[in-house]
Amino acid sequence: MRDVVIICVLALGSSGAVALFGLAGLRVLRGRSVTAHLGVLLAVTVASVVTGVVVVADAMFLSAHDLGVMGMVLTVSGVVSLGFALIAGRRLARASVWAAEARAREQALERSRREVVAWVSHDLRTPLAGLRAMAEALEDGMVEPEGVPGYHRRIRLEADRITALVDDLFELSRINAGALRLTLDAVPLGEVVSDAVASATPVARAKGVRLVADHSSYGVVRGSEPELGRVLGNLLVNAIRHTPQEGIVTVVGGSDEGTGWVAVSDECGGIPAADLPRVFDTAFRGESARTPSAAGDPLGSGGGLGLAIARGLVEVHGGLIAVDNTSSGCQFTVRLPAAAG
Repeated sequence: MRDVVIICVLALGSSGAVALFGLAGLRVLRGRSVTAHLGVLLAVTVASVVTGVVVVADAMFLSAHDLGVMGMVLTVSGVVSLGFALIAGRRLARASVWAAEARAREQALERSRREVVAWVSHDLRTPLAGLRAMAEALEDGMVEPEGVPGYHRRIRLEADRITALVDDLFELSRINAGALRLTLDAVPLGEVVSDAVASATPVARAKGVRLVADHSSYGVVRGSEPELGRVLGNLLVNAIRHTPQEGIVTVVGGSDEGTGWVAVSDECGGIPAADLPRVFDTAFRGESARTPSAAGDPLGSGGGLGLAIARGLVEVHGGLIAVDNTSSGCQFTVRLPAAAG
């Protein structure tokens, strides 16, 4: 009985000393990676077992040969156990980090969805209220005959506005859900720019804004022409919307090694540095940061989804979109992978 007590005390003392040393090591590693913590924890566990066995074996007066064999067995077993535990621990750490990142992404998407619902509810309420009021006025015969065409035109414009907002929501939902499948081909970026500028020119003219496009070499990129046209169209409409009358919206482009790029510059007055990272967020308008829309602006105030859609479409193409302030406004730059060959 006395020998058992002595063995237990020796094992507890030696293993406990190693464990205390390990706790001190974990305290020093506070704030380091999960893998480092797991490595120290597993090393201390194996070392405490080996130390306890060696101390007890030495106290039992084993022969040098037996101690050598035991030490060899413990060393090999410890190395194998430690290696296996480290591999499993790293996988567990990666899984934990991935799960935390997934939860964070899910929470961010949920917040984004709530913001979109709030913005859309606000944006739909105004045109729907106007449609209802005009329909009731026509139904009650409160509109003079010569005023009926004007009411019809305003109803059509409000219906177009609602349709555009619904289309933007549908496009954004496809992008966020990963349901957008593109057929990628070699696309001359200059043709996309030319078509987008041609479509935006009447809008710019109605707003009193000059639209100037550089016809230099834009390069050939790998992409889907309709989606790239949507990106350029959204950027042009955004630039025209926030540029005051008599202002200029400029489109330039070119090609670097492995990429083709196009930049749209406006005269919005600039974006505060604090708002630059949020420009591409869903439903972010930043009216306080941009020149407000004038009364009767043919473009209206927008739904705050155009830039978010542009970013999503560019990222689906494997490209990058960025915004920077200039001396008179801001510049949106799109970079896309060049077509092979």
